[in-house]
Amino acid sequence: MLLVPRLPRGAGGTSDPLGILLVDRHSLFLAALSQLLSEALPQSRIATTTNSDEVIEIISKQQIDLAFCEVRSGPVTGPELAGQVNRLSPGTRVILLADPEDAPLLVASLSCGAVGFFTKDASPEEFLEGVDAVVAGHYVVGRRLVESSLSRLSEAAPRVRRLDQLSAAEKGILVLVAKGKSIRAIAASRAVSEKTVRNHLVSIYRKLDLRNRSEAALWSARAGLSDAASENH
Repeated sequence: MLLVPRLPRGAGGTSDPLGILLVDRHSLFLAALSQLLSEALPQSRIATTTNSDEVIEIISKQQIDLAFCEVRSGPVTGPELAGQVNRLSPGTRVILLADPEDAPLLVASLSCGAVGFFTKDASPEEFLEGVDAVVAGHYVVGRRLVESSLSRLSEAAPRVRRLDQLSAAEKGILVLVAKGKSIRAIAASRAVSEKTVRNHLVSIYRKLDLRNRSEAALWSARAGLSDAASENH
């Protein structure tokens, strides 16, 4: 298990009863997870839902300290939900869960706003240890995800360094490309002509060794620009 000390917004350990929300498509899994957590945290208050659309409403009506959400939850996915919760209820810490075959989705979501990531085949001991670490204010990645997570981070580092080659205007346009904006929309938002946007894109492609906007969008996502764009939107 990978644990990164992290105490954002005054988060830290607490001995008070925890408000816990469990979100998963499968009621049977919700029942099993609820039982595991109620035994480990007997004073906690646990709510469950199979509909991720209800999460924000639940959080607005009661204190939720920990939200466990399946990465493929619906209609709002786990990573999307983590971003919403992070913006609307900073005191609520989100832990994402996934079936073993969906581990790549967890790794791709490391910067979505969640602070814990586990596959459902993690041992109860490792999982509960990770929950304790999240409660203490840390960022935790399950053991089965560590290797691929470190690999993703090491791949992103050179891309982040190459961003230094871009001008401020080029970086701003690349962020908008990461958000899927058209050339016309980019020009309007930057108050420049479409020709100027195209010229900047040509420069971006040359500096980053890219061929088109699709490659630029993919490069941006791998460098974390698409996540930054979502957080700043």
